[in-house]
Amino acid sequence: MAKPLVAFYWCASCGGCEESVVDLAEDILKVVDAVEFRLFPVAMDFKYSDVEALPDKGLAVSFINGAIRTEEQKRLAELLRKKSQLVVAYGACAHLGGIPGLANVTNRKEIFETAYKNTPSTANPKGIYPQTATETKYGKLTLPEIFDTVHTLDQTIDVDYYLPGCAPPPDLVMKAILAILEGNLPAKGSVLTSDKALCETCERNKSKPDKLAIKDIKRISHVIADPEKCFLAEGIICLGPATRGGCGERCINANMPCRGCFGPTREVKDMGARFLSGLASIIDVDDEAEVEKIAQSVIDPIGLFYMYSLPSSIINRKQGV
Repeated sequence: MAKPLVAFYWCASCGGCEESVVDLAEDILKVVDAVEFRLFPVAMDFKYSDVEALPDKGLAVSFINGAIRTEEQKRLAELLRKKSQLVVAYGACAHLGGIPGLANVTNRKEIFETAYKNTPSTANPKGIYPQTATETKYGKLTLPEIFDTVHTLDQTIDVDYYLPGCAPPPDLVMKAILAILEGNLPAKGSVLTSDKALCETCERNKSKPDKLAIKDIKRISHVIADPEKCFLAEGIICLGPATRGGCGERCINANMPCRGCFGPTREVKDMGARFLSGLASIIDVDDEAEVEKIAQSVIDPIGLFYMYSLPSSIINRKQGV
């Protein structure tokens, strides 16, 4: 019996999702034994033409990680959608836009000016920026167009399932692969993990008082957090109340607060806004000057509250740029 054909593809991301496949350790042998790869650029020398030659729906499933920010990534996502029975948005960047999506606080022009002109270490007196096509004596050299806005995968193509995390933990990856192979999948559009907030499984939740109230906000880099106490009770911002569980509390077990890589639960439309609303409700300060001081102590609110989710948020990007 022929093995199901599988593709992995890497768009705008750090590469951690590709490493998460390696993190399956010996379980990766079970995957290799059960499927046949037809695209896996980080590990195998397949060509785009190999995918183009497949019949439509010839791939059982494509796992696509990373946000969409270039023409090439969009084209390959569309190609894999056409060739796949199922598409899984693999990891936080495909699911929510991820950290690359923070580029939406600016635009392509400003990014190019910063990277290729205004940084102190850059020597570019002619102000030359990357071009999509350049003629040389060796022929035309091409680069994919960089889009002005970073998009999630489902803003680009139809997505069947979401595997969250930065990166997805090995147990979730293996469960998802087995569920796909066995045809034991939930409704289309499901996020393949718990739909309960992270706080519900966090051991520190036991230490949280019935009524949270804080007088100030502390930065995790400036304090040593008590490993037994709820971060929020200590005045340290933790996005656990607005974040989907199922990660195994990896960051919290390392004494670091949650930053939201698993995304919101089903009923939350904008996890950054949901957390801001919750945070405002526990700040126990009446003096206007003190409230302003607390607000100013959050150095990068977009980078903190929307670290992984800006492209999938209601506002989506900075407007008027």
